[in-house]
Amino acid sequence: MGSRRATIADVARSANVSPSTASVVFSGKTAVSEATRKRVLDAAAALGYSGPDPRAASLRTGRSGIVGVVFEEHLRAAFLDPVKTALMDGLTDAVAPLGAGLLLLRDDQGVGAEGGGASLGSAPLDAVVLVGCSGRLRESLDIVQSRGIPVVVIEGDAGPGIPQIHLDNREAQRQAASHLRALGHEDVGIVALPLDAQRERGPVTDDRLANATVAVTIERLAGARDVYPDAPAVSAAASSIDEGLSAARALLAMRPRPTAIIAQSDLLAAGVIRAAEEAGLRVPEHLSVTGFDGIQVDGLAPYELTTLVQPAVEKGRAAGDAVSRMLAGADVETILFECSFREGNTSGPVP
Repeated sequence: MGSRRATIADVARSANVSPSTASVVFSGKTAVSEATRKRVLDAAAALGYSGPDPRAASLRTGRSGIVGVVFEEHLRAAFLDPVKTALMDGLTDAVAPLGAGLLLLRDDQGVGAEGGGASLGSAPLDAVVLVGCSGRLRESLDIVQSRGIPVVVIEGDAGPGIPQIHLDNREAQRQAASHLRALGHEDVGIVALPLDAQRERGPVTDDRLANATVAVTIERLAGARDVYPDAPAVSAAASSIDEGLSAARALLAMRPRPTAIIAQSDLLAAGVIRAAEEAGLRVPEHLSVTGFDGIQVDGLAPYELTTLVQPAVEKGRAAGDAVSRMLAGADVETILFECSFREGNTSGPVP
């Protein structure tokens, strides 16, 4: 056959079966006898046929078989966060029945990408999942909607008409703050997630908060300040231990020094504990610390964080289910998940 790519018809002819029988061996949608399956696969191997051409399937269905997942930060940073890893596990499980692949994109690439690579504005996508904690959510949403692609937003203010996977961020953070209040704490500081796409570190002033664009940060800050209206807050550049360490240093230098710090993620909380140890403070005897997420932080023993446990895998799975329903033409509603409060050994009575 020279350089021509073998087809399913060639395989069927070589295996002495019908093309439809050869096709179902590769699709797995219909059961065939083991003898027939072996004969078809042996013929395919001899002809160098590895399976149906995905381009042909795309032309038949009008779909690319690709679901885009959009993050704000560099992907290597995103997957250092166990919350995003768990979320992707759930999302992958949910879209698997579609036979679709996931294409990971960054939201700062806009319509074009350096070097001509895939971008949100140009990649062939059947649907898009926008992951919250992004200061560019609205920009990404505008691009996707202009292309007429179904979209699901995980934790972000997407406006009406867009299916969203929400978390009760404000109420959950209020629970942690109320826990500290019940323990007698009055001087409480907050280590916040980034406020916007600039991800600047520093005190959260009224002006910065007024221009904040990351809904998760805003909601968790509001929940803490429902209980502690005047609590000083310092924003981090990312959800990481190093960023928590840097922000906590600034809070612990304040006078009066906080007796408790509310961190908006468990990774930030781990950094707060490091800052306390660096300052010669014992947790929780001298400083109580709360986190948010309920993840396992390596190297944190003997501490078990007082935190809010969020259903990250379930959030991802719900987003994947929403994608499947939208591609099937079904209506999809916004879903709200709730966190559960878990008391660990990092919070205690006011010293």
